[in-house]
Amino acid sequence: MNTFIKLGCLIGLACAMATPVFAGDEKVTLMLGGKFCEGYLGDVEHALRRVAGVKTVDFRSMKGHAVVTVESGKVKPAQLATAVNGVKGDSWYCTGEVMK
Repeated sequence: MNTFIKLGCLIGLACAMATPVFAGDEKVTLMLGGKFCEGYLGDVEHALRRVAGVKTVDFRSMKGHAVVTVESGKVKPAQLATAVNGVKGDSWYCTGEVMK
């Protein structure tokens, strides 16, 4: 019986360690716009990742949007919009608006 309890505890511990818990993360959704912005998502991602506290940038889950995972309390949504709005090139630009 003791062996089964120890085995159960070890399995429980292994499962707990294998399951990531990101209680301190938040998701911010930005609607993207601007001339040719969809063609320069790499530049948009680079600008967003330069903001301290950004963990991931996802363009696939919502077309025309960026879903950004950030550390809770470290990033204000307006900072992300500002980063996107700064992405510009010759005759093209990007805009980002925080979705509520």
